[in-house]
Amino acid sequence: MRLTGPALRVTVFIGENDTWHHKPLFTEIVHRAHQAGLAGASVFRGIEGFGASSLIHTTRLLSLSEDLPVAVVIVDTEDRIRAFLPQLDELVGEGLVILDECEVIRYTGRSKEGRQR
Repeated sequence: MRLTGPALRVTVFIGENDTWHHKPLFTEIVHRAHQAGLAGASVFRGIEGFGASSLIHTTRLLSLSEDLPVAVVIVDTEDRIRAFLPQLDELVGEGLVILDECEVIRYTGRSKEGRQR
């Protein structure tokens, strides 16, 4: 897939413990993005944060929070991202979904022959 120029970035902020049918929600989002043929998705685990509940979740030893913030970031063309939004609407009961316009400068991957196993 080739992707350069104007694009949309969707970022989904959820909790690490959020699930979909007994699986981590972030895993379901990534797998659906892959099945939809989107350019790529990455999951980032936060070290501290709070959301609508106003509860602060942190990795600091004394608080021992296990529901850390997670951000799933997906970038693709506007049409492809907007076509994917109904799936996020189905999956994300609690959380925050944002869209940002962005510009893809470089999007490259290794060829299948060059992948390490």
